[in-house]
Amino acid sequence: MSEQSHSPDDLWHSITLLHAWLEADRPHGGQEGVLLRMPKLQEEVGEVAQAVIGATGQNPRKGTTHTWDDVRSELCDVVITALVALRTLTPDARAVFATHLARVTERSLGARRG
Repeated sequence: MSEQSHSPDDLWHSITLLHAWLEADRPHGGQEGVLLRMPKLQEEVGEVAQAVIGATGQNPRKGTTHTWDDVRSELCDVVITALVALRTLTPDARAVFATHLARVTERSLGARRG
């Protein structure tokens, strides 16, 4: 299946599957388990920073260690992790995200219309 044939339904179906997979093998239950899913975002964002540093060769000791494909991949991991974390907090993650995205879009672009 090509990238262009994927729909938002595929995205949310994948998020649901990933959420279920994580829930099935959660080492910590209850609120602690929910809260421990959130720091995973920070870990993923750190990997984006590491990849950017590596792609630009900013560490003189290491040189160029990553590619821009690595950066893109890490950014995708951030998005996936954030959506799974949102799904962890609410079974209505798709609707919550769509509503929030519409608000941000209107706030950001609404003033430019007219």
